[in-house]
Amino acid sequence: MVEKSELLQVPAFADLPDDQLDWFISQSEEMRLKAGDTYFREGDPADAMFVILEGQLQARGELGGETVAISIKPGNVTGVLPYSRMKQFTVGVRAVTDARVLRFPASLFPDLIQKMPELTQRLVGLMSDRIREITRLEQQRDRLASLGKLSAGLAHELNNPASAAKRATSQLRDVLKRIRDASHELGRRDLTAAQKSEIEKLEASFVQRDEVPPDALAISDLEGQIDSLLRSHGQTDLWQLAADLARKNVKPEALESLFATLDADTARAALVRIAASVEVATLLNEIESGTSRISDLVRAIKEYTYMDQSPTQNVDIVKSLETTLTILNHKLKRGVVVQRDYEHVPLLVNSFGSELNQVWTNLIDNAIDAMGGRGELRVRTYREDSCVVVEIADNGPGISPEIQPHIFEPFFTTKGVGEGTGLGLDTVQRIVKKHRGNIQVNSKPGDTRFQVWLPLVEAPA
Repeated sequence: MVEKSELLQVPAFADLPDDQLDWFISQSEEMRLKAGDTYFREGDPADAMFVILEGQLQARGELGGETVAISIKPGNVTGVLPYSRMKQFTVGVRAVTDARVLRFPASLFPDLIQKMPELTQRLVGLMSDRIREITRLEQQRDRLASLGKLSAGLAHELNNPASAAKRATSQLRDVLKRIRDASHELGRRDLTAAQKSEIEKLEASFVQRDEVPPDALAISDLEGQIDSLLRSHGQTDLWQLAADLARKNVKPEALESLFATLDADTARAALVRIAASVEVATLLNEIESGTSRISDLVRAIKEYTYMDQSPTQNVDIVKSLETTLTILNHKLKRGVVVQRDYEHVPLLVNSFGSELNQVWTNLIDNAIDAMGGRGELRVRTYREDSCVVVEIADNGPGISPEIQPHIFEPFFTTKGVGEGTGLGLDTVQRIVKKHRGNIQVNSKPGDTRFQVWLPLVEAPA
């Protein structure tokens, strides 16, 4: 038999009148559970509220595509609550230890509301706390999922230039050895000043050459011509050298002067050194390009997160959009063409750190997903009175009229289980409102446009 003193230990029932406690106990059923007993299962009808008096239970179920386990201790009230719209239990609950539970049928909620208004108010507050906690967990999971996707994409973006630079550095060692050996060979020969000058002039002209590389067919033809020239002078094993020079668009006639002023062996050593120098210049360009790309990405990450910057500051909207596009480049380059139409003067918005970047990330990421990773993404900014308008549009299939009214609702998603939490656009809307702005959407097949209106800090100069 449940005593009133036990019920008073439950926070929701503290200080309630005796007559109300007596009525509640009289309408409830005491349940005794053994450790391991299933209390109710996911999908069972939500037909009762439960007050935990003794023991410990565990709720287990799916939350946003992931399995979660929540401990339920004595003093907790669980199950369906007054005014809840829950029809089925979304989790299953089992006893971890022996437990005593008070079961109150949901069919008596109208009587409960009338006879115990104070308890009803507390239970409604408890339900609100539950919703906030679930929302917080989902938002945290959504942020972690977004961070995970961004991290994976950035790791891929950083790995490509890093691997290229590492590969070029490894090749550089072999090429420098060829230059050293060829230079030693030339040093053993008694060359005139004119001959040395000719070698150095050719080497400098090829290394400094900064032309657009020819196409594959032109390279193949040029390689054949250089190889024929070398063979005509007795150099039958320099096919790799011919290929290297052809990629730099070196013409066969430019090499004739070497064979005209040098004997065959000296010309060979000079050609080896010249070709190696050309390759060194190419490899250095690759290393510089790769490290510059890494530096650009690191700078974009710092700008995206506002690392080492004040929490609030005036943000250049175009710069913020470009930083986000850089961060999402790993998704864009698979088949998305970006069309930019930016206002020519800076448009500044007072922003809370990187929050605006979260808005652009969600909207652009959704647009890419809507197009299936291939299509046209249009990013536009313009001024409207005292506001800047950012428009992010795509030529995907559009949002159906039935869905449009619900897209900003928390947990609403059209994606499969585990692919989305339904909090992306809710987060966007909350951040935009926090910045005293608003967001609108217009969609039809082939043209979906999200427009974000944000108040400007000041009129641009």
